[in-house]
Order: sequence, then structure tokens, then C-alpha cells
Amino acid sequence: MFATTPGAAVSRYFGFWPRELNAIFDRLPRVFCKTGGSVVAVSAPNSFNSLSMKILCIGRNYAEHIAELQNETPDAPVIFAKPDTALLQRNQPFFLPDFSQDIHHEVELVLRICKNGKNIEEKFAPTYFDAIGLGIDFTARDLQSKLKSKGLPWELAKGFDGSAPISQEFKPVSEFADLKNIDFRLEVNGEVRQQGNSGLMLHDFSKIISYISQFITLKMGDLIFTGTPSGVGPVKIGDQLTGFIGEDKMFDLAVK
Repeated sequence: MFATTPGAAVSRYFGFWPRELNAIFDRLPRVFCKTGGSVVAVSAPNSFNSLSMKILCIGRNYAEHIAELQNETPDAPVIFAKPDTALLQRNQPFFLPDFSQDIHHEVELVLRICKNGKNIEEKFAPTYFDAIGLGIDFTARDLQSKLKSKGLPWELAKGFDGSAPISQEFKPVSEFADLKNIDFRLEVNGEVRQQGNSGLMLHDFSKIISYISQFITLKMGDLIFTGTPSGVGPVKIGDQLTGFIGEDKMFDLAVK
């Protein structure tokens, strides 16, 4: 394997660089692999190719969070999605959108899917994710409340640009002694705002993966936000948000 730029790799193979490919290759990981005389793009470790991944999210998965928002406890996992444009990586700053006056933080453990699957049985679900990271499901609470009051979908309140920051590093599953006992937290300006443990989930990782796969085929590289604990609240310009799994710092981003 060798590292190179997309232009150099393709030019070397084809003898020229098609200008139309600029926009596409600018979004791909800068790692290429030469196999059998061909140059093939492959995923770099801890990188996410937004051209081929989807972001799926679980709502109402912690009892105390359900209570703080005065929602009903669902019988099955609540599923929603964010577009790839919601993804925010490498501790890039989060810019408050002008369409909301009440953006809330919701810190969550994030699963990275490692192979394709459909109708996955719960007992096999652990083989479909290989790493766990941390992310924030930014939510325009005022817009969400308005949409919910009218019985309308609330994707606009969840899926806006930059609403899904994730940690650059994802920890291999093998590093966790117990997947049902993972501590995580969010600090805002050095003060703990949210604390959670995977053991408090209403639906654990296996249930989430199995349930989603009944309706939506999971593909390698997909991300699943697994729900937020209690303590959600508003953010403002100047806030510094720092996320931890255990004592490992996973992200540290500014609100602007």
C-alpha cells in the first residue's frame, strides 16, 4: 500500500486526470492501494467516506432522558437518520445555525458497522460492528418542538449541516472488557453536563443492530448513534465541548 494524492494515482494509471473527478476525489480518503496493476481507493483507518455511508440514530434509549423531555417510552427503538452533510470530524468547530435559538447537545456512543447485513439476528449482531466512538446529536429543540406539535417529521431539527460531530478515533471493540458497561460523558467548559453508561440503555447494541436491519440494510462504514442520557441542554457561542469514553478524550470542539 502506498499513500498518494488522488490526482497522482489516477494520472499515473490512466495517463491523465479527468477534471470531472475533482469534486468526487476531494471527498475520498487520501490512501490508495495498487492491486494487479490497478489503483483502487480504500478506506483509511478512522476515516469515513460520506459517499458510501449513512448515519442512523436511536432516540429515547435512556429512561432518564425520556423523563426529562416528558416523552412516552417506546416499545421498540425509535429510528431516525441524518444526511452525510451532518457529519463533523477532526474537532472542527460547530457553527450555530441562524434558524434556531435553542440548539441542544446530546452526547452518544457511536457504533461503526464493519460489514454488510440484512435481517441480522441479535446473537450475531456483535460481529457487525468493530469499533465504538463518541458523537453529539445536535438538536434544534425549538424547531423540533414546533414540528412535533404539528405531527410532522423532525429531520430538519436533527439533520442540519454539522449536527453530527464524531470523534476522529474509534476504539476497537476488543479494547472494551464489557460492552454493557461503557462509561461516557460530555463536559461543557470543563463542567460535566451529561454522564452515561451503556448498561442503562433500554435497547443494547445487539438489539439496535438487529432491529434496524429488519428495515434498512446495514453497510460497512455506516454509523449508528445509540441514544443520549439525561442532561441535554443548550449550547452557546464560546462553549467548549469535550467528550470522553472512560477517561479517554474523544473530541474537543468549539461552538462558534
